[in-house]
Amino acid sequence: MYDNLHARAHDELVTQYAPLVKRIAYHLKARLPATVIVDDLLQAGMVGLLEASRKYDSDQGASFETYAGIRIRGAMLDELRRNDWAPKSVHRKVRDITEAIREIENREGRDARDEEVIKLLNISRDEYYKTLQNISSHKVMSWDDLGIDEDAIRCTVGDQKNGLHEELEKHNFNEKLAEAIASLPEREKLIVALYYESELNLREIGSVLNVSESRISQLLSQAHLRLRARMEDWIKDDD
Repeated sequence: MYDNLHARAHDELVTQYAPLVKRIAYHLKARLPATVIVDDLLQAGMVGLLEASRKYDSDQGASFETYAGIRIRGAMLDELRRNDWAPKSVHRKVRDITEAIREIENREGRDARDEEVIKLLNISRDEYYKTLQNISSHKVMSWDDLGIDEDAIRCTVGDQKNGLHEELEKHNFNEKLAEAIASLPEREKLIVALYYESELNLREIGSVLNVSESRISQLLSQAHLRLRARMEDWIKDDD
């Protein structure tokens, strides 16, 4: 009897929150290249919802919707990572630019400027900006290189606490990340906030700042690389 009631409650949760899977999938799809198929995200998201319905513990304090949203999004991101189509050259350029930013900022004690990175790498301005665009297009979930997912970024930018990230907080990761985000140049910091906290897509952010979508894409990539350089002690780079 108890097992039947439990199974029924489980099925009701899945049915009730199936629209949440669709909402998260289309929200992610708006940020991804056209090559990403939304049906793949939906399928992965349903797996995440099923896992959430089995593992949810109300004693942890988070609502089921909050917990399920994190598991659904995580399942979708895992699916994207398994199908990472970025060529090795993109991963190599991520490392090269990160190292250049780190070297300049350690030497100068301030934000690295585009011209300085371009000069150190001995590349043209066009090649540099094209590389930033490629990083944005190919390495979709590049924040994961910092050892976190979008929810951790959103939690940090919004200055919120979430019990699901207690392990990160225990190691002072969020504190370090918050400092790194706060130290970004003002425009990059604003773009990170609009993208992760306000959940605007690149086109919408471009409209707010009155610049092109491609330029926002470049600046978001640049913010990622700058954070990557400043979080070097926390990164285990397996590229």
